[in-house]
Amino acid sequence: MNECGVETLYRDLLDHWNHRDASGFAMLFRDDGSLVGFDGTSVESAGLIKDHLAKIFDNHLPPTFVGKVREIRPLGSDAALLRSVAGMLRPGEVNVEPELNATQVLVAARRAGEWRIVHFQTTPARFDARPEEAEALTAELQAIAAG
Repeated sequence: MNECGVETLYRDLLDHWNHRDASGFAMLFRDDGSLVGFDGTSVESAGLIKDHLAKIFDNHLPPTFVGKVREIRPLGSDAALLRSVAGMLRPGEVNVEPELNATQVLVAARRAGEWRIVHFQTTPARFDARPEEAEALTAELQAIAAG
């Protein structure tokens, strides 16, 4: 399995989000791909993902992502699960917003040598009743954001 291809797919996904590129973001998904957003919104199909994000990007200036891959787990020779953590920076800001920290899961499949996203999910990383874990994640993500 080519773990580098899966990580590149994830990095490209964040890059398209950060550049508010709904078409580029959606093209990383299989036609029947799906996503669950930070707020729990579920979107089914690459075409609907493109439409959903275009509305967001046309009407809002969303924060940008910084991310760190925690694990890439093979699910066979042509499928993989990627787990990551991500933070977000509001436009013009240099500090990660702790309330926007998230864990992310990406499931990818390879066809004809090309990796595509089957499913992508972002879940708030609140760490209820564990403030030290929330603070540690924010510090880790802030270090990435600082370069």
